[in-house]
Amino acid sequence: MIKKELSPVDKFYVWLEEEKAQQEADALLPKKKRRGRKPTKKMYFTPTTDQAIHAYNLEEQYSKKNRLYRDHIHYAFDKLAENIIHTFKFYYFDVPYNDVKAEVVAFLNEKIHKYNLEKGKAFSYFSIVAKNYLIIANNANYAKMKQKADVIVIDDNRNLGAEQVYSDYQETLRDFTDLFVEYYTDNMNKIFTNKRDIIVADTLVELFRIRENIENFNKKSLYILIRERTGLKTQNITKVVNIMKKHYEKMFRTFNDRGIIGNHIL
Repeated sequence: MIKKELSPVDKFYVWLEEEKAQQEADALLPKKKRRGRKPTKKMYFTPTTDQAIHAYNLEEQYSKKNRLYRDHIHYAFDKLAENIIHTFKFYYFDVPYNDVKAEVVAFLNEKIHKYNLEKGKAFSYFSIVAKNYLIIANNANYAKMKQKADVIVIDDNRNLGAEQVYSDYQETLRDFTDLFVEYYTDNMNKIFTNKRDIIVADTLVELFRIRENIENFNKKSLYILIRERTGLKTQNITKVVNIMKKHYEKMFRTFNDRGIIGNHIL
């Protein structure tokens, strides 16, 4: 009987079990006294993280890649983004902190395939990647904010009219999105005929349905969530997203003008 070769991710989990067994065996041995202070912080980038990223890049099955990313990589990326933002004080952003962190994590995920285990530790490589991304984004936003500060006179009484208009717009957008979700739920199989496209569309509609419960609901985070749930490549997702985006914009204009969503398929 021919023994099936393990995939890179399967090999990683075998290696991980062996490492745990070795650590448990080492824990039974008499401990040598160490000089100096005990480490107070739990390391979030470890040799296990390096091996996980290496296995992730070698793996071809998306379901296994997603499980590995979720279990052993995402937390390390999330903590790295958090620490670099605060350590280097990248605070010149016009969006909430959690959105900035999510964008950094998404960018690290985009660059994950470029990591080479033989060239050094993952922590060093991804620290540089995250820092460079934040430097460019931070400087661009600082220049934008400074330019606004030079030309805008702050109104102590606030522009209540503009705030009300914005509030009304946000409410309209929420109402429309709820109707858009219903429309797509009822008509999805008429808009898309390809099974793979329907899977992506159905996943995106479900994410829109629970959008209030998603902490960082932005484009990059959505792509990550869709990839994790479907196991499909970015190009397959982008095709469906672009079609739905076009429908969303056209239907929103109609909704704004008439207060209804058309019954026709766009």
